[in-house]
Amino acid sequence: MRKFILVFFYAACTSFPLFSQMLSLPPSGDNNKCVVSQYIGSVVKVTVTYSSPNVHAPDGTDRTGKIWGTTVAHYGLVKQGFGLDNPSPWRAGANESTAIEFSNDVVIDGKPLAAGKYGLFLMLNETGPWTWIFSKNSTGWGSFYYDEKEDVLRVETQPMDHPYTEWLSYNFTDRETDHATLELQWELKSIPMHITVPNMKDVYVTQLEKEFQGSTSFVAANFVSAAQWLLQENYDLPKALEWINRSEDGFFGRSDFNSLTTKAQIQMKLDKGDEAMATIEKAIHMPDANATQIHQLGRSLIGIGKKEEALKVFTANYDMNKAAWPTNVGMARGLSALGRYDDALKYAEAALAQTPDDQNKANVSKMIEKLKAKQDVN
Repeated sequence: MRKFILVFFYAACTSFPLFSQMLSLPPSGDNNKCVVSQYIGSVVKVTVTYSSPNVHAPDGTDRTGKIWGTTVAHYGLVKQGFGLDNPSPWRAGANESTAIEFSNDVVIDGKPLAAGKYGLFLMLNETGPWTWIFSKNSTGWGSFYYDEKEDVLRVETQPMDHPYTEWLSYNFTDRETDHATLELQWELKSIPMHITVPNMKDVYVTQLEKEFQGSTSFVAANFVSAAQWLLQENYDLPKALEWINRSEDGFFGRSDFNSLTTKAQIQMKLDKGDEAMATIEKAIHMPDANATQIHQLGRSLIGIGKKEEALKVFTANYDMNKAAWPTNVGMARGLSALGRYDDALKYAEAALAQTPDDQNKANVSKMIEKLKAKQDVN
């Protein structure tokens, strides 16, 4: 029995440190733990987890002017006297190692870095540029277990003067659709890191493909929206056509004027002119198509240089809707685009008599003036 008690006592004592780490005790040195995240675009997420010391020490001592290049944030590599006791950079924060995580592959100041979580360290230099260090080890305490062999990337940075900041903070100061700037701001300095996402459009395409493996694929309009984005960007149009076709296929597929006109525009950009016109013919006869929508379709065709095709759309709109507003305007636009100014003028004058409001009346009147001027020139 006595032996059993001794064994139990030993096990309990050796386990105590393990359990004590789970207690919700105040942070070491009163350096609060912080997390800051920023999306680049709507897909790529960058997260920094750090502990935040302040300029005034725990005993209230003002350390302004005594932060950089001191025992607080030391120059170069220093042996810590604990852990691996390797020459180590500053932990770029307090307590545990500062960690930075990227959801996608990025480029840091011109150098590629794979998606993942890294320990973030900073090597200060008294006279030259400083160096950000990304390490495979993101779970150590401070720099005690830093090992240069675990470095994944090093990039140089230039510290800048900055308005006084009491608490060490990481902030994203530049937030664009494919890049951002992350700054460590503390005391009177700011240390920047420039993050860029390469091939951002491909990142979105990959993400959308993942989402289309789930419940989003049950909604045809989602495929249409994705295809319209690629069409707008004039990027990966075969993929756009694939998505628009998927919006029409399957149990949840459906077609409407919006999806079909999107498909037609993609087909035109892919030099599938005959297929595009067949799609347009189908679109303008859809139940949800109205005279104004068809008119706008004709205008968009003129905008991309498809003048003959535009006139066909305007003519079909005029016939189907029995010359109702704004089909006369469409005929005038279509004929004018082909240089048939006399015919265009007749439709413009008919449109003037139909104008539903003062703004449209003014617009059609200007059209008539321009057509008359072109008549005189010819």
